[in-house]
Amino acid sequence: MMLIMINIYKGVAVKKLYSSLLCSAILCIGVSTASIATLPSAVDGQPLPTLAPIVEKVIPGVVNITTSGKAPVNAGRIDPFQFFFGMPQRPMRERPVQSLGSGVIVDSKNGYVITNAHVVEYADQINVKLRDGREVSAKLIGSDKEVDIAVIQIPAENLEELPIANADNLNVGDFVIAIGNPFGLSQTVTTGIVSALNRSGLGIGRYEDYIQTDASINPGNSGGALVNLKGELVGINTLIRSPNGGNVGIGFAIPAELAQSLMRQIVSFGEVRRGLLGVYGQDINHDLAQALGLPVTKGALINEVIEDSAADKAGVEAGDIVTEVNGREINSYSELSVVVGTMGPGEKVKIKLLRDGKTKKLKATLQAREDQKMAGNVMDDRFEGAHFATNEDDDRRGVIISEVEGNSRAYYLGLKKGDLIVSMNNRRIKDLKDMKDILADDPSPLAIKIRRKNTVFYLTLK
Repeated sequence: MMLIMINIYKGVAVKKLYSSLLCSAILCIGVSTASIATLPSAVDGQPLPTLAPIVEKVIPGVVNITTSGKAPVNAGRIDPFQFFFGMPQRPMRERPVQSLGSGVIVDSKNGYVITNAHVVEYADQINVKLRDGREVSAKLIGSDKEVDIAVIQIPAENLEELPIANADNLNVGDFVIAIGNPFGLSQTVTTGIVSALNRSGLGIGRYEDYIQTDASINPGNSGGALVNLKGELVGINTLIRSPNGGNVGIGFAIPAELAQSLMRQIVSFGEVRRGLLGVYGQDINHDLAQALGLPVTKGALINEVIEDSAADKAGVEAGDIVTEVNGREINSYSELSVVVGTMGPGEKVKIKLLRDGKTKKLKATLQAREDQKMAGNVMDDRFEGAHFATNEDDDRRGVIISEVEGNSRAYYLGLKKGDLIVSMNNRRIKDLKDMKDILADDPSPLAIKIRRKNTVFYLTLK
């Protein structure tokens, strides 16, 4: 708001007024002047602060994206006849769709552009318009819906890429600029500050680690750039939180370093290949810490370690509290999931944790998903999102579902915590070993007999 106030006043005292307002604001909130981002004192001899030089520098690196394609009429909805009864998928009607969005050039040599996965979803044709007016067709290299990142490639020369900022230098309160294509209005610029970091728990994606900003972000801004006052890319604008669909000053961006890391995998493999640590856990809050006598009120509490997993081999134990991974502070289990879930198989991980009130440092090498498929808990794509344990009750022998993750395949299949699996394809299941032996043969279809309280039913999977 301060920049708006400055532009209202006209006359020779503008610069003095700006300095007075800025100094007063600093004194009022008790912030050192050393921590405030420096603004230019003059531009072309005019004593008016402006962001124009920064915008002019970065705007060629932001492109407009339009797509066309066909989407299923019931896209995103589960067909119960297929998932619950194993019946063939019914013919799906399609409808033409178009999308408007933005993208950021991050590799000028190879023409790679980062955008959001939802911008190019269902796209048969992707058109990109550059700052200089050129329009080209783009090729989709790959995408990752779980983080909402996609990489497209454009066949154009003389591109200008945006440098990636160091995430460690980004702080709450830093000034940022959002550039994108809201409502089809190309190259729109808005300003604000970083409102919060490491936002998660929004229920949007499986791996959430957002930058929150009050810079105006509206439909069409998706995939656009969030830059700092050095002209460096700090985030990929992704979504807003609003009761009516319009901007209310709560926008979210995917950290640029995270997007760049995932881009490397997409370029190399056409997809994101996630490494697995092999733990299940939960967030720590004040009540839980008090009840269990924990020495901290934040971190990732480990409830279970999968046998022969990367965590197991590294020496992680149930009851440990992970506080740091590769030098990054871990405040919650969801944050641990994000950090690990955006790293690839084979990557080395330095883990700092608390055990019995003492600090320990461990090293782990993340495993590929297929390497943990039959380790400890059952890892099978058809059960994605479900956690299992052997039920030792003699009257209810079998494999019990100990947890079902939201927004997962298991969740949409209708599996619930507490469900007891007693047989598969008419083969009795007494423990996890029985279940693993059956799944090792990769049977299809798979008829699962489930006991839920006083009800018994079958679930058929292919």
